[in-house]
Amino acid sequence: MRASMLMAAICQVSCLAIRPAVVKPFTPTPTMTTDDASFDLIRKYLNTAPVRQAATRGVEMEVDIDARLPKIRKAGALSALRHVSCAGQVTYEALHSSGDVRVNREVIARYLAAESEVRDTGAQSITPSNYEFRLKATPRTEGPNVTVFRLKPKKKRVGLFKGELWLDAQTGMPLREAGQFVKVPSLFLKSIRFVRDYEIRDGVSVPKSIESTVESRLMGPVELSVHFHNLEDVK
Repeated sequence: MRASMLMAAICQVSCLAIRPAVVKPFTPTPTMTTDDASFDLIRKYLNTAPVRQAATRGVEMEVDIDARLPKIRKAGALSALRHVSCAGQVTYEALHSSGDVRVNREVIARYLAAESEVRDTGAQSITPSNYEFRLKATPRTEGPNVTVFRLKPKKKRVGLFKGELWLDAQTGMPLREAGQFVKVPSLFLKSIRFVRDYEIRDGVSVPKSIESTVESRLMGPVELSVHFHNLEDVK
């Protein structure tokens, strides 16, 4: 029973903030340690949220999901079609599965179920009401077209994380979100770290991959990888 509750919590947190929330127009705040150019870039990022949301609705894409429990040397995998309605409802059509049956049932299936739940993402969205933004030096390996902000949540709440937001320096479109959640939803979890990458498609950021590592007290690390391919409009 505890293992099932643990898996459900892991999968719910791994699903958080995949869909962009529509946010209010941007206003600089005193907690944003940035220059004028950075203010403008954050404004672009926030104001494009409706565009990013529209680009991920009324679509379908291929998804490859891999889950691993290194401590017990078990792993599972699933390939599926991910359908997102114009209203934002997510459903999956399984194509092929392999690996350990329990991992597929307790980790991957619960991830799909949690991702399909309708939720208000406003409380977890990356906005000035939820986070302090601080400009960080651009990684040399990524070139001058990437601007990185450090994010510090203003409240210790499930779904908020301490980490980084990578933006395209010209458009403000997100390229990466990465960090560690500041609060876990279960006593059976110790920490949750993630890297969520995007790719620019027709000028708009769409999900590319999610890598999550959950440190649990009962089962050790739980690793979840989700890769998105071949996004197509079905509107």
